[in-house]
Amino acid sequence: MTDLIKVQALTAAELLKNFEVSEEAEEHLVPDTAPEVSINQLVGAGLYPDAIKLLAHGLPKREAVWWACLAARDIQSPETDEDNVSALIAAETWAKKPNEESRLKCKALGDKTKHKTPASWAATAASWCHGSLAAEGEPVVEPPEHLYAHAVAGSITLAAVLSDPVDPAKRFDRYMKQGLDLARGGNGRIKE
Repeated sequence: MTDLIKVQALTAAELLKNFEVSEEAEEHLVPDTAPEVSINQLVGAGLYPDAIKLLAHGLPKREAVWWACLAARDIQSPETDEDNVSALIAAETWAKKPNEESRLKCKALGDKTKHKTPASWAATAASWCHGSLAAEGEPVVEPPEHLYAHAVAGSITLAAVLSDPVDPAKRFDRYMKQGLDLARGGNGRIKE
């Protein structure tokens, strides 16, 4: 039995059909067990990006986007430009109250920040949770069901690597703890 009550899959195999892991990760997966088993195996092997992908695909959309927001907020500094600050605030707003107005703001700011920062990817993740991928006035193009999780994983991985390009393991560990706390029903705000 798993204590990751928010993870929306009974087995890792259910989540793995939505994305690919690295070759190194394949030997650490236990597809026919609860996702937590594979997540723990990946973390134990230091394969954080694969563990993050797996957890991002298992979390509900709001929790996943909030996780990306926590990582993006963690690396914000006084030097962070206004557009990225706005993108993060928009993503946080969407995570607290997902609606079409906040989704459209996230979409605009994700596009404006050109998907180059954790905040930009957090906003993009929110914009890919519902609504249309097409521009206003064009026929509706619904996002694929798990597209948001790819942006979430990108945001978190990028935040860790930007925080310490030489050895991001400490940040990866912190972000995994945040994500696992969210999966257990917490708010992701861990104490260190």
